[in-house]
Amino acid sequence: MGYQTEQETFWSGTFGDEYIERNACTQEFLAPAIGLYAKILGKTAGIKSVIEFGSNIGINLKAIKTLLPWITPAAIEINHKAAETLQSDPFFRDGIEVFETSILEYTPCRTYDLVLISGVLIHTNPNELQHVYQKLYEASAKYICLCEYYNPTPVELPYRGFGGKLFKRDFAGEFLDKYPDCRLMDYGFSYHRDPVFPRDDATWFLLEKTS
Repeated sequence: MGYQTEQETFWSGTFGDEYIERNACTQEFLAPAIGLYAKILGKTAGIKSVIEFGSNIGINLKAIKTLLPWITPAAIEINHKAAETLQSDPFFRDGIEVFETSILEYTPCRTYDLVLISGVLIHTNPNELQHVYQKLYEASAKYICLCEYYNPTPVELPYRGFGGKLFKRDFAGEFLDKYPDCRLMDYGFSYHRDPVFPRDDATWFLLEKTS
């Protein structure tokens, strides 16, 4: 399948397959995710549905559904192996809607109480960020959560020996500038040396649509 950007091709192929193996849904990854989303979800109310943009095999969705068992989950995932794994995971025995497609090709067909994107904007072609922000906004009925590497100004860094695959910037700030009807509810930092729930050094932002 032809994609618009080199980043989409990269993650849909062999490198994306290898990423699954490195990030298998074990307690090593699931427990910190539960710890993180317990903080984030504690700032929300009335969530009954969630969609994750770029879910991989669904570690974040598992954490959220562990905390909120009644939610209806959905996912967008470009990598076939990851989407297949997520779709057949017995954890989601009550069902999960999986859109096996690129985020750039996904068109929101309904809204969800919580829209989540984690560790995906950093791997998105910077020229397409405004399009992704629009899709996140359109898919959200109330809350949007961004969990990404932060930098006050845009910067590109090497990623596992590859160029053009990792970018840091103030994603949340850009989103808030684009959509003034959204407000910042809370934010926090996940530290890799946390003694209980270590995670990548990412910053999370919880936003709320006010109109």
